[in-house]
Order: sequence, then C-alpha cells, then structure tokens
Amino acid sequence: MGADGINKPSASLNGQKPSDQEKEKKAAMKKKGDKGDPQTGPDQESYTCWGCRFPLLLALLQLVLGISVTVLAFITAGSSSSLLVRDTPHWAGITVCVVALLGLCIFFMTYQIDEKTSCQFTMKLTYFLLSALSLIVCLTALAFAAHHYSQVTQFTCRMVLDACECKLDTSDPLSRSFSYHDVSDCSTVTSTIKLYLLLQMILNLIIAIVCTVVCFVMWKHRYQVFYVGNVFCPMASTEKEQQKV
Repeated sequence: MGADGINKPSASLNGQKPSDQEKEKKAAMKKKGDKGDPQTGPDQESYTCWGCRFPLLLALLQLVLGISVTVLAFITAGSSSSLLVRDTPHWAGITVCVVALLGLCIFFMTYQIDEKTSCQFTMKLTYFLLSALSLIVCLTALAFAAHHYSQVTQFTCRMVLDACECKLDTSDPLSRSFSYHDVSDCSTVTSTIKLYLLLQMILNLIIAIVCTVVCFVMWKHRYQVFYVGNVFCPMASTEKEQQKV
C-alpha cells in the first residue's frame, strides 16, 4: 500500500509536467507571434495590398474628373465667343490632370509610407502641395460658375442682330446688359450655357472634395506618424530610464 501510494502521486506528477510544459510553450509562441505582428504586418501589406497603401482610386478620380472639366470647359467656350476665361475653367481641369498624373507616377514607383530616397519624398511632397493648390483652384472655378449661374437665372434676354442681349432688371434703364455673340438664339444662353455652368459647379465641387481627401490621406500616412513619433518617443525613453533606476 505504501509503495503504491508513493508511486501513484509520482506518476501523476510525471503525467502533469508534460502538459504544463506544452501549455507554457504555446503561451510563449503566442507572445512571440503577437510581438512579431506589428513588425511583419506593414511589410506584408505593402506587398499584398498596394491599393490600401496609396489612394489609387483617388488619383484615378482626379484624372477622370480633370479631363471632364477640361472637355466641358472647351464645349462651353464653343457655345459663345463672348464668354470670359473665368467662365470656361479649362485651367482648373488641366491643373487637376497634371496632379493626377503625378499621383499615378508615385503609385507605380511602389508607394511606401516611410520614404527611402529623396526622390520619393520630393514627389510625395509635391503631390501633396499640388493637391492643395488644385483644391483652391477648383473652389475658385466653382465660385465663378455659381456667380454666373445666379445671373443667368435672372436674365431677361432678346436677340439683337447676331447677338443675344440680356439684362438683370428690364425696368431699370441703367441696369447692366450682357451680350452673347455667335449664338443661334437666346435659348442657348438661358438653357444650354446655364446647364454647362451647373455641370461645372458639380464637377468642381466633387474635385475639391477628392483633393481634400487626398491631402488628408497623404498627411495621415506620413506626417501624422512623423510628428506623433517625435512627441512620444522621448517620453517613452524617459519612462524606461526611470524604470531602470
């Protein structure tokens, strides 16, 4: 009995040790895996998900919308020779197209959050600044189109020879008149040009939103990480030194 009683606990202890060791090994492997995920995660994502690393869709949207604004501006300019440059914002569309092409070049050069060369940093900074400039240009074009659109909605027009003369207030003899030459009739002004101006407003507003998102994503990917690192790294190092002491 005594021998059996002594052997049984020892056997049970021997049976428990391997299971405890296996559990400790599994826990250690999980900890190592958790520590390794932040290091290996970005590298894996950069190879498996390029679209997640760079707003390719936003750059393509910039290109498509820029071409649309440019084409629509030239069509609007062809409807009447009296339209000013501010009313045909091809300059806004061309600017956005150039910015979009630069963004696509950055993507095809393997976009990375942390720049490894000065060329990558320069191109990303230029793209960020040009996107901000495109935002301002599109808002300016939007303001011009909205102002002209508000005037067209209040026009009272009549044909005089080969031009359409429009006034804001016919009862006022001193009211300013607007002449639109090379038009077939006044419906070109009150309907066709009015529609073109409305489309210009919508497209420029969408481009402004896209450029705002591009600037935010570029800043979020790089500059927020950079400044936060500068702020919190010294604090973390001081905490470690205090723990050591």
